[in-house]
Amino acid sequence: MEEFRMARAFSVATVVRLFLPSVLLIPIWLVFIAFIPDRLIELVFLAAGATVVFAGVRLVRWRQAAAATVARLSSEDVEMEDWYGSRVRLAWRNVERIDVVESRIPSPRTITRAGRIDVRTGARQCIGLVGWGEHEIPHNAPNWLLAHRARLPIDPATGLQRISIPLGVVDPLWEHGPMGAQVRQHRPDLFQSTVAPGTHSASRTGEEPVSP
Repeated sequence: MEEFRMARAFSVATVVRLFLPSVLLIPIWLVFIAFIPDRLIELVFLAAGATVVFAGVRLVRWRQAAAATVARLSSEDVEMEDWYGSRVRLAWRNVERIDVVESRIPSPRTITRAGRIDVRTGARQCIGLVGWGEHEIPHNAPNWLLAHRARLPIDPATGLQRISIPLGVVDPLWEHGPMGAQVRQHRPDLFQSTVAPGTHSASRTGEEPVSP
């Protein structure tokens, strides 16, 4: 069994994405300034400090999620585990296709091809595997995760759930790297028809997004 983890290199895109929600705080600070105009300097420093703390918390949270996200590929199956302890597993024989899937752990990297930017990760979308498998979650999982698993389609014949494994959050170019080599070794037929731009996200059919 081989393990693959997310690269946590510094990225300007990551910093921008983490600071962007701080824009929502601007109206609040404007209200404070309007009511306390004589404390402008103090409020400016307070706003700057709050923004840095807010972004720092988000950065720590993202790094924890990245550190806990691991994909494992063996001769029998492929699985992914996240920082909630949620685990999705697909036996090779039950993998149906490679498709666009969703994940709640977006990678900051993008792929540029033919002069245009084609976002393969970020925006919570990436390329992954789709099929019928198992979705295990711990007893203390958040309610939204329990509700999501309850909505997954189930194969009445096997009891397996309709899930996806977003390998792209670990490596946006996994098809051309070590993970891709593993998939080709066990299921070379999956690469005979690859996803095309504009393909609908597999998660819209009820498949599993691995979550931070």
